[in-house]
Amino acid sequence: MRSGYRVVDMDTHVVPHLEVLEKYSEPSFRARFSELDPYKRTKTLKDGSTVSDLRIAPIPYDRFPGAKIGAEEVAASAGGRSSLEGRIGNRHHVEPAMLVEDENSEGRLADMDTEGRDIDYVFPASFARSIVALDDITIGRGLYRAYHNYMRDYSAIAPDRIKSGIQVNGADVEASVSELKEFGNDKWVAACWIHLPHGLPIDDPSLEPIWATMNELHLPLTHHTFQTDAPYFPGYHGDENWGNIIAVRTFAHPWGAQRLFAYVILSGILDRYPNTGVSVSEAGFGWLPNFVLNLGFNLNHLRSSAPDLKHTPLEYAQMGRVRCAVDQLEGPEMTKASIDVLGEDCLMFQSDYPHPQSEFPDTCQLVMDFPIWDTLGESAKRKLMSENAEKFIRV
Repeated sequence: MRSGYRVVDMDTHVVPHLEVLEKYSEPSFRARFSELDPYKRTKTLKDGSTVSDLRIAPIPYDRFPGAKIGAEEVAASAGGRSSLEGRIGNRHHVEPAMLVEDENSEGRLADMDTEGRDIDYVFPASFARSIVALDDITIGRGLYRAYHNYMRDYSAIAPDRIKSGIQVNGADVEASVSELKEFGNDKWVAACWIHLPHGLPIDDPSLEPIWATMNELHLPLTHHTFQTDAPYFPGYHGDENWGNIIAVRTFAHPWGAQRLFAYVILSGILDRYPNTGVSVSEAGFGWLPNFVLNLGFNLNHLRSSAPDLKHTPLEYAQMGRVRCAVDQLEGPEMTKASIDVLGEDCLMFQSDYPHPQSEFPDTCQLVMDFPIWDTLGESAKRKLMSENAEKFIRV
């Protein structure tokens, strides 16, 4: 709790390195970790130890603004440098506890108490989405099971406060349903993230058993947008986005979120499965009012191109079936404008802890100090800081 307000953070992270995932993998799968060697990227930690992350085929987006476009700007290689490596500034006011992204859940809990976060919703590292780019779906099965075993142990110190989602591969439906049923009633489980290989849309009819199981378990879809590594975001190719990481990071996240929202809404998923919903984190949120209004206009304008829906896109957002996570970066004016259009039930707090984008340990206080709350009122403030998230994820 911070300044008398409960806080649920809808964008925090763990990055369990391959060595940690190997530790938590099933014994029958451990022998297969050598198959990941071509995709390993090794880095040195502050204590001098080395760890490995998975990089399937990241695109570095190296083009400098004003330079000619060349093939080197769109090159991707297994185990290569990601678009963010060596480029990120640090907005922390105090450094988070060491290794909270690996196995130091005690340090995370202490940091949560310092900042006043009551619940952390945790997203895993990029391996969780990029692994679906490999043709062998059984590798993803093994790594997802390792992550779920890891989260079961990591959250054991406070499973009512440290939450995450079940990770599934949309191209591996039978195993995905099995994994949901295996872990779905664990206390740390609060949602599901369906990872989609290239060419598989979120509304593909093959995914209906996954949606049905999520609905049965009262688990929403949580999605963290991205701009690097396979299976890539819409318009990922350098010829289309012109290859500069600043520009790419700015529009990749909303692009991915808008495509996801559009097809979840237009396909009628929200009508068929009333116990679930969809949210995005790290995509920003100021675009959402315009998007649902524009989507609603085009749905009416091109009426025969979609099934009949029970509500308009705007109404799904106002009902809280479609939600965005909000941090301090877009500021008070955009927050107020979005609430004015979307209502009080759509937006949820996020900080990006422990990544350098967060202003730990002050991110939630910065949002609570926005001057808009005198106008919007206590209800809107409490809903954004905790109540909307507590109604959305399964807590």
